[in-house]
Amino acid sequence: MHVAASGPKFEKPGRLPAPLDLSADDDGRSMHRFVAELYPICRSITGEGVRKTLNLILEHIPLTICEVPSGLQVFDWTVPLEWNIRDAYIKNSAGERIVDFRASNLHVLGYSVPVHTRIGLSELREHLFSDPQHPDWIPYRTSYHEPAWGFCLPHSQFLALPEDEYEVRIDSSLESGHLTYGELQLRGRSSDEVLISCHVCHPSLCNDNLSGVAVACALAKRLGSMDRRYSYRFLFIPGTIGSIAWTAIRQSHLSKIKHGFVLTCVGDRGSPTYKTSRRGDAEIDRAWMYVLKQSGSAFDILPFSPFGYDERQYCSPGLNLPVGCFMRTPHGQFQEYHTSADDLNFVCAASLNDSVAKALTVIDVIEQNCKYLNLKPFCEPKLGDYGLYSSIGGRPVGDFQMAILWLLNMSDGTNSLLDIAARCNLPWEMLKEAVRALGEAGLLKPIEEPS
Repeated sequence: MHVAASGPKFEKPGRLPAPLDLSADDDGRSMHRFVAELYPICRSITGEGVRKTLNLILEHIPLTICEVPSGLQVFDWTVPLEWNIRDAYIKNSAGERIVDFRASNLHVLGYSVPVHTRIGLSELREHLFSDPQHPDWIPYRTSYHEPAWGFCLPHSQFLALPEDEYEVRIDSSLESGHLTYGELQLRGRSSDEVLISCHVCHPSLCNDNLSGVAVACALAKRLGSMDRRYSYRFLFIPGTIGSIAWTAIRQSHLSKIKHGFVLTCVGDRGSPTYKTSRRGDAEIDRAWMYVLKQSGSAFDILPFSPFGYDERQYCSPGLNLPVGCFMRTPHGQFQEYHTSADDLNFVCAASLNDSVAKALTVIDVIEQNCKYLNLKPFCEPKLGDYGLYSSIGGRPVGDFQMAILWLLNMSDGTNSLLDIAARCNLPWEMLKEAVRALGEAGLLKPIEEPS
């Protein structure tokens, strides 16, 4: 019923690769530089801005660029006309550009229809958008589904506009074209997949948009050089309509997705936040909860709600995929949200780096998680005979020995390593080392091959 997106359309640019290594251990500086490189591009849910963004991502990871034609029915939605913009301005009667798309692409209402006319102040005000609560910032506004045109400007400028005849021009087009997205699959030992998704549809907004893109690219780079139990699928898609189109096209594939998370708003200085999947207790939910708790720093866990980013599409009742959302400060809870203040100063390299580190730890948890069987389950084995216990009594039991005891006690074939980790509240690396030691001693074995 649904028409599949086309295969690769764009070749990797011929110029020398950008001097950035997104997998480098440089405290996130390369990711921040990548955000700066993407920042000037005017993105929307369709159009050349998305393609330019994907082509820059393509310099770092081998994306397949896919295009879905305008007019295609995807569930209850229709892929929209493609929007492109070349220039836009408001000029006063002296011919001065007082609002200029070239100065900030946030100045234009997203998806504005083309217009070129002269109007007075009262009529112009009907097409102006500002934010009185933040009078010096440009708000980000769109009109995807109703034909409209408009400009966004600081409220202080809005209030100061004099009576005049203004020339307004938006040199844009709305034509049959395509919705464009990027996809990368990294194959593992299993065909079961982990879905990692971010949106590429916002213009010059750094935290809400580009931070997720940079972190997703860095994760893909690092996973590309690792031995993988699972296969990984990265999506760089326009928000909402992109995930709707992708899931509609890929319906027969969705049963392969065993874990997943959306990345967004991962570059600000706030504490990490994880929003659970609709299921609430999926393995990916429990992995994020455990990792954030083990971090020793402030964090927040939010229950699922049907409002937010693309997790709400992946978690719709007909799909109910185990996909949560990782952020720092949630959308709408930082005053810079959807304004020109969400700029390069608002995101920081350290937060980008920390977001990658936490996501990699979660990935390690789901990669290593399986069930084990205690091979000597009748009372405790005499651990000293296996070199696993001190011969001197009376000392406090250390964390490593506690990890051994917990593993032996709980490894009855019904509890996974993550179940045990959450219950004993010990570090993941210590539990992995205890598993290795018990396995070498012949006391523990996996009863399922990680699939």
